[in-house]
Formats: sequence, structure tokens, C-alpha cells
Amino acid sequence: MKLGQNPLNGVRVTQVSSAGQPPTTRHVWLDALRGIGATAVLLEHMTYRFLPDLRPAWFNLGIYGVLVFFLVSGYIIPASLERGGDVRAFWISRIFRLYPLYILTIFVVLLAAPIQPLRANTDPVSHVTMLMEVTGSWALIEPMWTLSYEMVFYLLVTALFVAGVHRRSGLFAVSFALLSVLAAFVMPARGLLGGPIVPLVVLVVVLAGLGCVLFGPRTARTAGAILLGVLAITLVAVGSRVPWQGAMILAVMFTGTVVHRWERGQGSGLWPILGVTFLICLTPFMKPMTINGPANLMTVVLAGGTFAIFMALRDRRLPYPLAWLGLISYSVYMLHIPLLRLFLFAFGEPRRFPEIVQLGLGLAAIAAIFGVSWLTYRFVELPTQRLGRRLAGRRLAGLRS
Repeated sequence: MKLGQNPLNGVRVTQVSSAGQPPTTRHVWLDALRGIGATAVLLEHMTYRFLPDLRPAWFNLGIYGVLVFFLVSGYIIPASLERGGDVRAFWISRIFRLYPLYILTIFVVLLAAPIQPLRANTDPVSHVTMLMEVTGSWALIEPMWTLSYEMVFYLLVTALFVAGVHRRSGLFAVSFALLSVLAAFVMPARGLLGGPIVPLVVLVVVLAGLGCVLFGPRTARTAGAILLGVLAITLVAVGSRVPWQGAMILAVMFTGTVVHRWERGQGSGLWPILGVTFLICLTPFMKPMTINGPANLMTVVLAGGTFAIFMALRDRRLPYPLAWLGLISYSVYMLHIPLLRLFLFAFGEPRRFPEIVQLGLGLAAIAAIFGVSWLTYRFVELPTQRLGRRLAGRRLAGLRS
């Protein structure tokens, strides 16, 4: 399984200060989880070159971080849509949340191409929709692969909301977990989609479906929702680079939604979590995978346990550094690979140095990544988030007036 996230706004959101300080009424525990997830992915990628003997063998640090991110997304994204009750406002906020830094990252990668060659089989059209991982294309940088599943989840949640079946989160969580098991048995090891035409077709379908949902009359909205739902399920089932993994990711995200509905008294309980946990831990034992069963089991347990611990502490004051890391986590996640490559280009292979020097270089790299990430959060993410909230707020205010 590859490594990767998407930090999203909390439920009780207040304006972030101009200095980028953590707000006081926001769900700080979600920020803390994002910070932990981003740091885990960063350390996973760093230990390939810095102190590789410290890489844990009994669980996968990067997958742990990714699962934490997906649980947070599943917990908060449907709640964000349902709280506003308007899909157009939802998509305005999501686009302004994700795309500005995403575009900046692409620009940085392209600018550095003379010294850092681009990955092969990267399709520019697939990057427009962020659906690289489920359309047979490679992302420009490795962490972007998780954005494909974030976008699939957005499409699916939008479809379910418009169709009025969005509260059946437990059923969806278990269904995608079962699909993961089925895919492990009957699907090939690689996705079935590929070729230059697929990203273009997917782009057209996404634009058509969203156009109907966002701007069409009632009948067109329903048709667009069905189109988006079918597309999302198809991309996960046959387009995921590892088919069983794609379905498992959706199961994890809907598990986060189950937790949120249980907390709000909107669901029938936490029973789906047991079924999903069993199935996603069982799948890697059934046929050879890229990760071994025991390590997968421990990774899932640790990710779920971390989420549960921080949820239990949601009414407590958490350390400021964790909340701060949560605010810059999207920048850390998106920029750490190109920044690490530039660092290695400047200083060379760290493993040729003694371990104490490797440690010093690693700490310097982390400090540089955090520093640049704070700058991009402060001057790219924060202004565009505010603009997105302002535009979405105008949309909601217009509907209520």
C-alpha cells in the first residue's frame, strides 16, 4: 500500500487569526490528528534516506498516517455538507481548500524538473480532477495518490446526499469492506483502467454530473447524483491501482462517518466498526499483498486506537504544537517530497554519513519543511480558505434570505 491525506475544516469552526494561530472553538483534536498523520507520513518517507534502521517493521508508519487522515475525512466531510445543506456551497469550500496548494505544489514540481525528473506515466488531464490513482495515471508526486480517494469520497457523498440516502453510513462502510474482500479474491492485482482516453472521459463525466447536481433542476440533479455515484463506485472497483485497497479506503472513510453519527445520536450504534475492522484486517491474509498480515493488523489497530484516544480527549486542552501541526499538515503533506528531494540534491546521500550526522541532517530537513509549510499555510492556504468560506457563506445566506 502506498503512502499519502486531506486536512479539512472542523465542525465548530471559527475564523483563524491572521497570524495563523490555532483557534479556540475549533475541533482541536481533529487538528492534532492531522498533525500526527502528516508527521507520520513525513517520517515514513524520510527513513528511506535518514537512519533507515529506525524504520519500524512491525507496522507501517506511512499507512498509519494515511488511515488517520481518512478517518478524519470520513468523520468531518459528510457533516460539513449536511451542516450547510447545500452542495454548491460545499464544493466551493472544498475547491478553495484543496486546489490552491495543490496547484502550487504542481508548479514547484514542474519548476524543479531540470534537477528532479518527473515521474513517468503522469497524465495532466487526470490531475485536473485529482483522480490520478483511479484512472491509470501516476501522480506527479507520491502523496497526491490519496487525493484521488478524497475526491471519490466527495463525489460519492454528494451523490448520496442528493439522493437522500446519506445517513446509511454503517451500510456503506460494511459494503465497501465486503467489496474489498471480493476484489482481493476475483480482481487482478492491478486496476483495469488505463490509457490516455480514460482521464478525459472521467473529466467529462465529473463535469456533467456536477453540473447537473449544482445547477440543474430537480430531475437533472437526481440524474447527476446517480451518474456521480456510479462513477465513484466504478473508479474504486476497477480503477484503483490496487482494487482491494481502494474499496478498503472507502470503508475506512465511512467508518469515520459512522463514528460521527453515533456521537450525534444519528445512527444505530458502532456495530459496523467491528465488521469493517475484521474485514480490512482479514483481506491481506487471504492472498499475497504488498504488506504482510500481522503488520497490517497492527497498523489498523494503531490508527483506530489513535483516533479513539483523541476523540475521548476532544473536550480537553491539547498541546499547542499538535494543533499547530494540524494547521500546516496539508502543506507538510503536499510539499515534503519535493522539499526533501531539494534537500538531498543540496546535501547528497545522508546514509554516507555517520548516524549522528544523519540525525542532524534529518532534524534540519524537518525544520525546513515545517518552516516552508507554515509560510505556505500563512500566505496560500489561509487566504484562499477565507475566500472559499466567504463565497460559500454568501451562497448559504442567499438561500436563507
